[in-house]
Amino acid sequence: MNLLDDIDQRSREIFRRLVETYLTTGEPVGSRTLSNDMRISVSAATVRNVMADLTDMGLLHAPHISAGRLPTDLGLRLFVDGLMQVGDLTPEERRAIESEAEAGSAETLLEAAASKLSGLTNTASLIVTQKSDAPLRQIEFVKTGAGQALVVMVFEDGRVENRVIAAPDNLPSSALVAAGNYLNARLRGRTLSETRSTILEEIETNRAELDELTTRLVRDGVAHLSGDENWTMVVRGRGHLIDEAAQDVERVRMLLDDLEKKREVIELLTAARDGEGVKVFIGSENRLFSLSGSSVITAPYRDEQRKIVGVLGVIGPTRLNYARVVPIVDYTAEVLSRMLK
Repeated sequence: MNLLDDIDQRSREIFRRLVETYLTTGEPVGSRTLSNDMRISVSAATVRNVMADLTDMGLLHAPHISAGRLPTDLGLRLFVDGLMQVGDLTPEERRAIESEAEAGSAETLLEAAASKLSGLTNTASLIVTQKSDAPLRQIEFVKTGAGQALVVMVFEDGRVENRVIAAPDNLPSSALVAAGNYLNARLRGRTLSETRSTILEEIETNRAELDELTTRLVRDGVAHLSGDENWTMVVRGRGHLIDEAAQDVERVRMLLDDLEKKREVIELLTAARDGEGVKVFIGSENRLFSLSGSSVITAPYRDEQRKIVGVLGVIGPTRLNYARVVPIVDYTAEVLSRMLK
């Protein structure tokens, strides 16, 4: 059910102006302020009645009895999804984002994009990207000790990565060789992300024709190599969060603590890979940042095959200027995708 269907046109306009005023000032908005808005043209008493109805609907709340009203997380969601008028980027903003095209390597490009995103939005920026999704030349399992094995991955571009994974204590050398041979036959010249689902499906349907210990080694190895360790995170602009500390020191402290939980932040951002376009997580809608009252705006970016290879975004207070920040995040993702071709 759409809450907008329960709100008449006059109430929608009052609600939209209230949220826009709050996002500009960060302060509770009173009925007198709204009644003085020439675009609304109704009395303060009428505004108060509408605000009371919106409060009963859970869209507004009062921080204390005599104050004006603030939008709730639900109210902000309604505004972002149904009432927000998204602005267009200025030519200067477009040029600033596009100027990162000369950044050089992919790693330098990502860091430059994160810095530019933070600077344009006055927020902390986040970019999550896969460490490597290059085609593999060879993969080998080496027993290193009780309960452990080393996975050696040689990529087509010449890089070598080593990962330690859990392994059965009684694992024979033949299982290590068989696991390596099995994966090499399917991975050579291809990326793990391309073949992971096929490999796991073969194992689950017993089409891999491997013994129990080798099957376990392959399954655990593929799961581990596809996990969070394959993602890296770039964070820029923490100083913008600290600048807010004078207003709410505890909120910013909790937010900075949350950003240190790298695995959980990566999980949140990689969830935004599903689907197209910009996603907005408001306050309590995401578990990780719910206590700090923060919003996250994300968009995926792609490689030359149009495959999603990472996610970028910004994080800040729930009173972010969504109408301005959303198109900046969207365009940055578009330009970054173009540069990675």
